[in-house]
Amino acid sequence: MSGSDVLDGRIFDMVSSTASVVSGVAPTRFRYSERDGVVWGEYRGDTVTEGRFCGSRDGDELRVAFVHRSTTGALVSGEATSTISREADGRLLLTEDFAGADGSPQVSVCREILDGGGDAVRKRDGRARRGA
Repeated sequence: MSGSDVLDGRIFDMVSSTASVVSGVAPTRFRYSERDGVVWGEYRGDTVTEGRFCGSRDGDELRVAFVHRSTTGALVSGEATSTISREADGRLLLTEDFAGADGSPQVSVCREILDGGGDAVRKRDGRARRGA
């Protein structure tokens, strides 16, 4: 992905993970901010009560450190590397590689959320904007 602030204001839902079953009704939702290649955000839902991440993006590669509190009360932290790609309908897809709690390699996939009209909804400064 070229361009600046590619992830800023975008929202993604987890659609699959080798580390756990993903809820189809209330999946983990991620909200991204980006400025000059620095990426940060928050996530919650499914097995996550509250989570935060911070990292950097270089082209189509995203590297983050994360920490969250699970619904079981456990504190989970780690690092992950994601590849950013674009689906045929224009939505972004994040394919993330990370180590599970036992150190085993895991993969999760998050898909950008769209509004009812098929356009990606982006928010910045409290105002909704349309565009990719």
